[in-house]
Order: sequence, then structure tokens, then C-alpha cells
Amino acid sequence: MAPIRRAAGLFAGLALGLAVLAGCSSQGASTDCAVDACTVTFDRGVDARTTILGIEAKLVGAEGDQVTVEVAGEQLTLTTGQQAAEAGGFSVTLDSVTDQQVKIRVARNPGS
Repeated sequence: MAPIRRAAGLFAGLALGLAVLAGCSSQGASTDCAVDACTVTFDRGVDARTTILGIEAKLVGAEGDQVTVEVAGEQLTLTTGQQAAEAGGFSVTLDSVTDQQVKIRVARNPGS
């Protein structure tokens, strides 16, 4: 009985993971998602936004090493190397900023 339950649990987990990943949509952004976290790379100079983990994330602006993003309806100003900021049950960090792209990481907070 244990192997059947294990297989059923694995199948259910895979189905959930695929459903989460299939729920992603992007405009001017690319995503790399796991079950509870995504790395989002926004293109600069366009209306860059994406839907990940059931929320919208968008690039509002960038200047130097500081960017403003909107995640789960909350605006955050982030700097490279800063500790994670909180927005709607998610932690958000700025990974990198270049002239072409902004890369952030959005993760579910444990217990949210």
C-alpha cells in the first residue's frame, strides 16, 4: 500500500507544480519558477510585467542600483544586496540591475 500512496502523492505534487507553472504569463519579462519561488527577469524600457505564484509583479522604474517594483499590489523600492522586502505574504529581493534588465526573486514566506 505504501508504494501506491507514495506514487499518488508524487503524481499530485507534479500536477500541482505544472498547474502553478502553467499559470505564469509575461509581457517584457521571463520567469524561472519552482513550487514556492520565482526568479523574474524584466526587460528595461518596456511595460514589463508577469503573473507568478498567483500574483502580478511588474517593473515600475529603475535608476542606478535602485529599482521600484510592484508585487502583489504593493510598491517596493529595492537596492542590490539589501535584505528581502515583504509584500503580500512574499519576500522580494533584487538580484541584479543592468542597462538592459532587472532581475528579482519572489518567494512565498513560510506560513503564508
